[in-house]
Amino acid sequence: AAGAAGGGRCSPSGGGSVPVLFCFSVFARPSSVPHGAGYELLIQKFLSLYGDQIDLHRKFVVQLFADEWGQYIDLPKGFLVSERCKVRLVPLQIQMTTLGNLTPSSTVFFCCDMQERFRPAIKYFGDIISVGQRLLQGARLLGIPVIVTEQYPKGLGSTVQEIDLTGAKLVLPKTKFSMVLPEVEAALAEIPGVRSIVLFGVETHVCIQQTALELIGRGLEVHIVADATSSRSMMDRMFALERLARTGIIVTTSEAILLQLVADKEHPKFKEIQNLIKASAPESGLLSKV
Repeated sequence: AAGAAGGGRCSPSGGGSVPVLFCFSVFARPSSVPHGAGYELLIQKFLSLYGDQIDLHRKFVVQLFADEWGQYIDLPKGFLVSERCKVRLVPLQIQMTTLGNLTPSSTVFFCCDMQERFRPAIKYFGDIISVGQRLLQGARLLGIPVIVTEQYPKGLGSTVQEIDLTGAKLVLPKTKFSMVLPEVEAALAEIPGVRSIVLFGVETHVCIQQTALELIGRGLEVHIVADATSSRSMMDRMFALERLARTGIIVTTSEAILLQLVADKEHPKFKEIQNLIKASAPESGLLSKV
């Protein structure tokens, strides 16, 4: 009970709903919760009241105002609302560590604008085509959905012929730099449990960067494949990858991605993934430009 657990009595309540004052930052909003509500229901209520202001990448602590102490205390273990009380949500200063774990069931691959017209302009384009094709083959082996975009294909051409788009969930034209189109958001919403996006293509500092920032803004974890991502300028590429890494986006390699997805040599597709890696491993010097 509120009083017994935390000394937060104001006035007792019977069954039904209990008035609660929900405080966050400079705001305080009165509402109510069912009698006997616990931590999970309080969190849901905070999200319904302040969801547009809460950064879900942060850790929070819920605190209860305790009369006997004259201040807020951390919500006692097993707390249940039994009487009118005042609670607040406090963001901790440290952000949650992004662990970067990948599983096929919660991962989607994004292939961005690997088009014919970019071939002569993008540095190491032949190499990122080779690595991109390796990633798409791996996605097919592991049953991972693939979303592909093409930037203004009417003027810039279709995806290069070397990249096999067989089985891709979506192949969409776009004029927006970011891949996060309404059709892409709808497709992601249809895939249950999506947590991680593996992103590669061109250009690192434009479409890749803008896509990655939009995705993490939606609470998704983003892995950028450094050996399958390039720009016309290596300086633009380098500074984009540095900036993105500082925002919590994971900059990694195709081999690391594929082996993380199988995770165990006993995985039924391990041998095929291993053969895929052995068969296509360009050493172009691109990674020395990260």
